[in-house]
Amino acid sequence: MKRIARGRHGLAIATVALSVMVSACASSSSSDDDATTEPAERGRYEFGLVGDQADGEPVSGGTLTFADYAEARSLNPTQTYATGSSGGDALAAVYDVLMRYNSETGEHDPWVAESLESNDAFTVWTLQLRDGVEFSDGTPLDADAVVASINYFMENRGSDTALLAPNVKSMKTTDASTVVFTMNSPWAQFPSMLAQGAGMILAPAAYAGAEFKPIGAGPFTLDSYAPAEEMVLKANPSYWKGAPHLDAVRFIWPLTDDAKLDALNDASADVAYLRNPVTVDTALEEDHVGELQLTSFGNIVSINNAEGRPGFDVRVRKAIALALDPAVDFQRAYEGKGLPGNELFPAESRWASDVEPLAIDEAEAKKLLDEAKADGYDGKISYMDGTDPTSRAESVATKALLERVGFKVDIDGVASIADQIQKIYVDRDFDLARGAASVSESDPFQRLQTNYSSTSLANALGYANPDMDAALVELQGAGTDEAVQTALDKVQTIWNETIPSVVVGANATFIAHQDDVHGLVSTSEQMMLLGEAWKSQ
Repeated sequence: MKRIARGRHGLAIATVALSVMVSACASSSSSDDDATTEPAERGRYEFGLVGDQADGEPVSGGTLTFADYAEARSLNPTQTYATGSSGGDALAAVYDVLMRYNSETGEHDPWVAESLESNDAFTVWTLQLRDGVEFSDGTPLDADAVVASINYFMENRGSDTALLAPNVKSMKTTDASTVVFTMNSPWAQFPSMLAQGAGMILAPAAYAGAEFKPIGAGPFTLDSYAPAEEMVLKANPSYWKGAPHLDAVRFIWPLTDDAKLDALNDASADVAYLRNPVTVDTALEEDHVGELQLTSFGNIVSINNAEGRPGFDVRVRKAIALALDPAVDFQRAYEGKGLPGNELFPAESRWASDVEPLAIDEAEAKKLLDEAKADGYDGKISYMDGTDPTSRAESVATKALLERVGFKVDIDGVASIADQIQKIYVDRDFDLARGAASVSESDPFQRLQTNYSSTSLANALGYANPDMDAALVELQGAGTDEAVQTALDKVQTIWNETIPSVVVGANATFIAHQDDVHGLVSTSEQMMLLGEAWKSQ
């Protein structure tokens, strides 16, 4: 089937830095180990647009203040991960994206691109650019600029290089507006790469000198940046979709989700990016408008599968999975809010599987652990998490659940996310670690391949299974929803047998905004495109 999209090491660190990021810190309730837990109410989330968002005639002027999840400390897409939770909104505002994920249709639509077409085998993709698009410095965004920018992105180990480098055989220009990508193997979801960091095309002048300059074709350009305080982007009057309605966008970074919601409520922010389940539920109860987005693998316990670690033994991994009850975990950390569950894709996901995950079973967990102990394992295991209140609550719950079946757990509290990244992805010095793989609805292959393929340069777990590798190859070439689902069902089956890690729950992200904000356009990785945004008077 031909898919057509038209207008309707250091590398590992860069690729997976977001994976250790968990929901924003929040107050958490603690209780004794035997306290009863109420199951989280499911079905209360309606993903997509929330509230009445009727648009009127756009009004020009004003500044949009965005209380973002994380600060983009660099506007270089090779240094800042292009996701909504890591500064990607600022990147998209400066550079725009070649493709845009349409959550209503489940397809990737051309944005800066005019079209993107594949051959029947998904081994050749042809990108056609729009005529007349220019960077903010007045130079053309043409085929040569696209090839040069993506090469720069990969040479400097941008976030998706672990996928692009081994899969893209060649990039060639056939004329000023056409780029042909040839793959080493079928890649049906290649358009998703052009909706993220690699698809944020840099002007040649951006990286021509010794110092990087943020020059793109997006609706805004950098005006000022005060680290840890604010970043202000001013309107680009030569934007290809027309001059933005807004005069400027101002990004701020309140430290917690509660603080972001407070900023929305006192009108010091126009938009707020919320991930913590308690805060998300509060914002929804307060009838804020916005967009609610689902991410699978939003809360996981990563297991080091390497030889010499407890998790090298599949019996130990299964015992962990059988003991860690997501309902208990979310009750302790999030007051029972959120989307707890050990299935890879929750019932709310378009990719929910009929293959059931392993059921929580303490008796079976004890049995498997006793077998491992009989072969010499001493039952000791370390668990790494943050030191904020939510992470401490997760740590207490995890320790209690594992020790209930016979493990001896040592909690390793690491305050800095940078230090967590170092220990997991560089030193590989951990047994268990809390984090998130953040598998999107738009392209489940991307994060599954990155984290769980034996050939991935960013696989920090030491997990290697030929059946899983084969299922991921099948997923990469799946060109229909049915084929994707078949491959994901195989992934869930193999996961049950091998337990690379333990999924504890999914994540509901709420990009909430004031009633007078209009024209926000969502895309992949929970990013928002701001070029058509405006504020009513």
